[in-house]
Amino acid sequence: MSLMTKLGLRTLVASCLITVGGAANAQLNVLVTGVGATQFPIATANFAGDANSPEQVAAIVRADLARSGKFTNIDAGSAPISENDSVDLGSWKAKGANAFVAGSVNKLANGQYEVRFKLYDTVKGESLGGLVLQSPPSGLRMTAHKVADYIYQKLLGDRGVFATRLSYVIKTGNRFQLQISDSDGQNAHIALSSPEPIISPAWSPDGTKVAYVSFEKKKPIVYVHDLPTGRRVMISDQKGNNSAPAWSPDGRTLAVALSRTGNTQIFAVNSDGSGLRRLTQGTTIDTEPTYSPDGRWIYFTSDRGGQPQIYKMPAQGENAGAAQRVTFTGNYNTSPKISPDGKQLAYISRTGGGFKLYIQDLQSGVATALTDTTHDESPSFAANGQYILYATQVNGRGVLAAVSTDGRTRQILSVQGGIVREPSWGPFMQ
Repeated sequence: MSLMTKLGLRTLVASCLITVGGAANAQLNVLVTGVGATQFPIATANFAGDANSPEQVAAIVRADLARSGKFTNIDAGSAPISENDSVDLGSWKAKGANAFVAGSVNKLANGQYEVRFKLYDTVKGESLGGLVLQSPPSGLRMTAHKVADYIYQKLLGDRGVFATRLSYVIKTGNRFQLQISDSDGQNAHIALSSPEPIISPAWSPDGTKVAYVSFEKKKPIVYVHDLPTGRRVMISDQKGNNSAPAWSPDGRTLAVALSRTGNTQIFAVNSDGSGLRRLTQGTTIDTEPTYSPDGRWIYFTSDRGGQPQIYKMPAQGENAGAAQRVTFTGNYNTSPKISPDGKQLAYISRTGGGFKLYIQDLQSGVATALTDTTHDESPSFAANGQYILYATQVNGRGVLAAVSTDGRTRQILSVQGGIVREPSWGPFMQ
């Protein structure tokens, strides 16, 4: 059986085994199973007016910080404290909090909600600023995530990813659903529902579109789905299999894997479906393309050496330069994804009969296993490069999981009584 057939069947069977009960847009539940080596102690008070808003903003902020594995929430009590209240920073430091957050939530005359907050450094006894954010009632959860992102960046120096989104596939009854949710699995909604499998979702760089493979016409076809409008464009319906879409960093091109010539090869196509061109020229199987963040390279899986390994070639294709092998640890490596800074490669390696998530430093070539599970698949980096989302099994049940790139912090995202597959972590939202 060819590499493409093996990969395709493994993905398709996993999708077909999904069973989910409950509501059509069931929320993902998040369980944090590990924390970082050090945690920043912070107290986030209940925001003034929060109790009367559709979402409790302060509670969402605290939950975001906790699941990052990098913060410890110090009890701030039940009394609301606004950004304008006088704050005794020394007393919060004495309670063990190195930072303190206060804020307010107010409904405006136009029906919008205004969230204000201020972040304090209790050790230095100074304000670290804050924001004023407005949103409709339906946007309050995302506003809370933006508050958490501000705190994360100010205190840790890296951009947070709480305000990013996830995509994944579930099956309810006889229908497959492509769902989009917040990064915490909440606020889920259905982008596409189909009686046939949906696989390989991939976010556009601006976060407004998702490319995916749908079997709704009884064969795999690549579509691009505009999320704000729901409009879809068929990108590739070539003879044979159309699979594994991956966006170029500028959003103008997608790399896809097509079997139109017999064996699966990598092609590029414009984001409107025009301009199809072949990139690999071999007689073996080349699949699972992914672009480097600078757009110079395409990494892909190939069995040209006898067993599947990760290679890279110029983004213009092998006519512009020979492909180079990238992975040398293990004899079966697939599903490449490159970190946003271009320094690390995430991939799946068959180890001892199981499939594990690995991360490789691209400069040194050192590869490290990040998980202790054996059914890992579909890795996807968070936009800040500090976490990887993937599908796996826990206690024989399919779940999504996220792990920090140092392997210390882990999250399990699951649907009650069901299985989820095909995860993809969205980009920063502008």
